[in-house]
Amino acid sequence: MLNNNVRLDLTFQALADSTRRSILAQLTRGPSSVSKLARPLAMSLPAVMQHLAVLEGSGLVRSVKVGRVRTCSIEPKALSLAEQWINQRRAEWQRHFDQLGAYLNTLAKGEGSHDKDK
Repeated sequence: MLNNNVRLDLTFQALADSTRRSILAQLTRGPSSVSKLARPLAMSLPAVMQHLAVLEGSGLVRSVKVGRVRTCSIEPKALSLAEQWINQRRAEWQRHFDQLGAYLNTLAKGEGSHDKDK
């Protein structure tokens, strides 16, 4: 099993490409065949397959082949690691902004008291 850092890197690598994000957006509406996923994309079927391989490698998509049809579906749990990472960064920055706000309020109150002394 891949460790979380490698999994997170693969997830963000997969999400960095607009074609792969488009494929994921299509899959949010439900499972789809590779040919159906390829229709709106201006590229060859082998190019779409390469994008799907990246998505599968990151764990964001899984596929099953029945006969000649490969059906892909999104793996929503795979996004949770990226979501957790983003939420942790958001919380850290929010704490920084809160501390900055408190500091600026302290400065503003301090300047106001100096103005009264003048």
